[in-house]
Amino acid sequence: MTDIIRSHGFTNESLEWDAWLDVVDLDHATADQIAVLEESHPKAKVSDYYRFLVHQPEILRQRSAAFNAIMYAPGGLPRAERELSTIVVSRLNGCVYCASVHAQRFEQLARRNDVIRQVFADPHSAGTTRREEAIARFSAALTESPNGIGQDQLQALREAGLTDAEMLDLIHSIAIFAWANRLMLNLGEPVFPEPATAA
Repeated sequence: MTDIIRSHGFTNESLEWDAWLDVVDLDHATADQIAVLEESHPKAKVSDYYRFLVHQPEILRQRSAAFNAIMYAPGGLPRAERELSTIVVSRLNGCVYCASVHAQRFEQLARRNDVIRQVFADPHSAGTTRREEAIARFSAALTESPNGIGQDQLQALREAGLTDAEMLDLIHSIAIFAWANRLMLNLGEPVFPEPATAA
């Protein structure tokens, strides 16, 4: 998608992220730190986020394994719907960087961005289908009131067509972004692209 969305401080543009604390210098990294970066993400070696987290390589290794299994495992909840849930969580938590990354992933998978505009405007009412609406509402509810989920909320997901296995995938996606957002929000800040100058 080439349609740039900027709404309520959020965007689907590619952003950079700058750490507020010292990142690992790759020239002085241990072999284990380099290995963990290579296992974690294709761009981890150039990412301040990963290069800060790799100060504790074993924790990053476990974090990346859990994140990748939750977000990229085949089967279960479709990947685009996992991404949708994480955008809702990131929007509510105020994590501009995570919202931008996962808005782009949703667009790549779903080949549309109509629901992204809705999430940025009001995550509680977002969704272009009954199923998306149910996913967005549940993601918002679990983010805002983790101890407030009960049978009624799960039944609403079931009525929207989610299986029990898909509900578990959804809850995993929401939960890991409670963690991811807090790391991003408290260790650095997003950097927006420079505005294009008129030629």
